[in-house]
Amino acid sequence: MKSTDKLDKVMFSYTMNSNGLEDENRVLRETVTQLKTELDKFKTPALLIGDVIDVLEKNAIIKLPNGNQFVVEVSGSVKKLKPGESVVLEQKNLTIVDKIHTSKKFNVEQFVILEKPTLSWEDIGGLKEQAEAIREVIELPLRKPELFKKVGITPPKGILLYGPPGTGKTLLAKAVAASTNSTFIEIVGSELVQKFIGEGAKLVKEVFQLAREKAPSIVFIDEIDALASRRIDVGTSGEREVQRTFMQFLSELDGFKPLGNVKIIGCTNRDDILDPAVVRPGRLDRLIEVPHPNEDGIKEIFKIHTRNMTLDKKINFEKVIKKMKDFSGAEIKAVCTESGYCAIRRNKTKIMEQDLLDSIIKVKNEEDRIGSDYLHMYS
Repeated sequence: MKSTDKLDKVMFSYTMNSNGLEDENRVLRETVTQLKTELDKFKTPALLIGDVIDVLEKNAIIKLPNGNQFVVEVSGSVKKLKPGESVVLEQKNLTIVDKIHTSKKFNVEQFVILEKPTLSWEDIGGLKEQAEAIREVIELPLRKPELFKKVGITPPKGILLYGPPGTGKTLLAKAVAASTNSTFIEIVGSELVQKFIGEGAKLVKEVFQLAREKAPSIVFIDEIDALASRRIDVGTSGEREVQRTFMQFLSELDGFKPLGNVKIIGCTNRDDILDPAVVRPGRLDRLIEVPHPNEDGIKEIFKIHTRNMTLDKKINFEKVIKKMKDFSGAEIKAVCTESGYCAIRRNKTKIMEQDLLDSIIKVKNEEDRIGSDYLHMYS
């Protein structure tokens, strides 16, 4: 081999090693740059989020999530700032550094149940008088508002359903929502009472704003006594927050038009502790009691829940109905469901009279046990 060939091979080897080292150095430099960028992210202080209340000549008034308001500077890069917009704030001096384009989806949708009920009035038994009252107050104004204008009267903005648990209050509200093709917005009163200052009132405002967006709609507030109980002079921050939320609720009620396409239905088992302000004329001023069904009502409810069940023809229905005296609609439904389980345990598809009688005893014993536990808890 010639000396020139050997030299060429050595030079080629050095060239390849040099290129490999350069590639390796490039990768290492990129890695170091990436790590420095990540390190800078950890050193950068977090930014705050606030809402613009008003825009001044060179400044702006912003509101933080905790309710505090400040007059702050606006960065030159932020153009055409408008009240109501969400902005990013520098943590030290709260200077507005950027705008946030938030979606129009309501945060309140995390707390409420939105649905279009399909329940009909035929699915409700034993509540004929209550159904007629609700149809007059809720259904008729939504369907024929011009009728009220001609007569010259204003219907109630909402109603209050009260009575023992399981008597069909929620069913009545869903039935009237279905009959008027309204969006049913269900929320529990205790969900409106938030632990952070101002959050409960904001949630109430968003619930009613959502109701307007989804109109025609019915806002159903279950356990409204958690929100609208009689006010007392207690100095704790929790009590003050509940009262702030309640005042926002009353304010929203007063802001609705009686002939608007949003109706409010409150529901409670404890009407005795409600604040008079919520049931005064102009608010939830139509009170409808939903009691335990009488014997005819029990027959209707029992017939509804057993219409798709295979029952033995020899059942003495009069005897079964009498055994369910003072049962609520929910308890009657539980009896029907339990009797089906009794038949399944016997590996049968037909429900016998004894299945129903055994189910009545079981449901009654469970209710007695729950009632005694409840009394023991609060005694």
